[in-house]
Amino acid sequence: MTTTLITGASSGIGAVYARRFAARGHNLVLVARATDRLNVLADQLREQHGVAVEVLTADLTDAVQLGKVAERLRTQPTIDILVNNAGAGLNSSFEQASATDMNKLLQLNVQAPTMLASAAIGEMIKRGSGSIINIASVLALLPEYSPGIYAATKSYVLTFSQSLAAEVNAKGVYIQAVLPAATRTEIYERSGADISKVPDVMEVEDLVDAALVGFDRKELVTIPPVPEASAWEAFEQARGALAQGFSMLSPPRVIGPDCRRPGSTGSHKG
Repeated sequence: MTTTLITGASSGIGAVYARRFAARGHNLVLVARATDRLNVLADQLREQHGVAVEVLTADLTDAVQLGKVAERLRTQPTIDILVNNAGAGLNSSFEQASATDMNKLLQLNVQAPTMLASAAIGEMIKRGSGSIINIASVLALLPEYSPGIYAATKSYVLTFSQSLAAEVNAKGVYIQAVLPAATRTEIYERSGADISKVPDVMEVEDLVDAALVGFDRKELVTIPPVPEASAWEAFEQARGALAQGFSMLSPPRVIGPDCRRPGSTGSHKG
């Protein structure tokens, strides 16, 4: 019997992942701060699907509580799938955000998924099987559309997933990064944003169902709102073409005032 551990499982994306994996017959470990919500969801899933459900209350911004979840990932029953879903937003500019708020965001969006993946990966590699799903955001690819450090934290989740996949795919461990766009979850209310001002908000069930299609196909990066995989493939091809210029003994000579190197804001003389 496969066991899946899901963080941020008390509502939104995490709760829907719990329902979908329970429907597939997976035993579950549900992690979040809201014990009452977790217990209600756990009772429903036990009754509806006959699966075993553990409830683990934890605030992942607290080092001790994060450590308890990490320890669960190292112990029996074995965790086959880790869903790093817990996350938060910060609806303020870099200039306005407090150091305390930014530190909490970094702990939850960056440190927690990293440490939990680290706790899970050893046993997965030893078995030669396992999966880690990391919930990022389309803002990882469009950081200029988001003030403050939120987009940067999600860029980390994406690149972490890509580099980890390069390490462990050949060892039997599958890594997926899921990049939602605007999705109807509580993250807007918690960060002080107004979801009514956001156009084309995707429903959570649609987001998770599309993400699971990508999971079943073993996609490395799944972007549910993008209709054609060819768009991502073109992006990856452009990234690969850009990388061909990285191995240079010296910068290319630039001649003329109208010639600009990539990323420059003005002309350079050779």
